[in-house]
Amino acid sequence: MAADDKAGRTGPGRTGKVAQREERILDAASDLFVRFGYDKATVDEIARAAGVSKGMIYLHAASKQDLLEKVIVREMQRYGPTWLEQMDADVEGGTIAGLYRGTLRAMNSSPFMEAIFQQDSHVFGSYLLQPDNIYRRLSETEEEPHRTTVVRRLQEAGAMRTDISPDVIAHIMNILAVGMVSSDRVSAARHIPPIEDIVEGIALIMDRALTPDTGANPDETKKIVRESSEHLYESFAQLLIDETTS
Repeated sequence: MAADDKAGRTGPGRTGKVAQREERILDAASDLFVRFGYDKATVDEIARAAGVSKGMIYLHAASKQDLLEKVIVREMQRYGPTWLEQMDADVEGGTIAGLYRGTLRAMNSSPFMEAIFQQDSHVFGSYLLQPDNIYRRLSETEEEPHRTTVVRRLQEAGAMRTDISPDVIAHIMNILAVGMVSSDRVSAARHIPPIEDIVEGIALIMDRALTPDTGANPDETKKIVRESSEHLYESFAQLLIDETTS
C-alpha cells in the first residue's frame, strides 16, 4: 500500500483534504451506527452517506470494526475537552457537584457518547462480543477501571470521602450515568423531568454524599480530573494506533 494511503488510515502525515474526507466518513459512520446499529449499517451505506466510494473507506479504515473504533476514539477525544470546558465554566467546577455537572452534560451532548457510556447493544451489536473489542483491550492494559482510579486519587487527595470503597463509589457513578441516558426505556416521556433538572439533582445529591467533612478541594480535583482524562483519551488513541500498525 502506498505511503499516502497508509497515512489516510493511521493519521500522521495526512493532508488537510484527507483529514476532511475522514471526518465526513466518521460523521456518516457515527450517524448510521446510532440509527441502524453496527450490525445493520453497511460499509456501502456509510460510503454513500459520506459521498465517497467504498474503496475510499478502506483507505481510512481496514474494516467496519476498525471504522467503529475510529468513531469511538474520535468521540472520546471530543468528549474530553467538552467535559473539561464544562468543569472550568462552572463556578463550582472543582467540587463533586461541578464534576458531575460537566460529566453528565458532556455525555448528553452526543447520541454516540450516550451509546459509549451505555455500551448500547443496539448501537454496538455483535462488536461487544468480539474478544478484541476496544473496551476489552483497554481493560487489559489497566490495573483497575478508569473511574475507580479517579475516585481513588480524589480520596487520597482529601477531595472525596474515604469511608466508602472507591470500587463501590465508581460503580454507583456508573449506575447513575447509565440510568440518566436510558430512563426513557422504563418511564413514559411525559414523566421524565427536563435533563438540566436531572443533571442538577444528581450533582447536588453526589456532592452532599461524597464531599468530605473537611470540605471540597477544587484545585486538586480539577488537576486530577484533567490528568486522568488526558491519560484515558491517549490510551484509547494508542490502542487504535497499535491495532492499525500491528
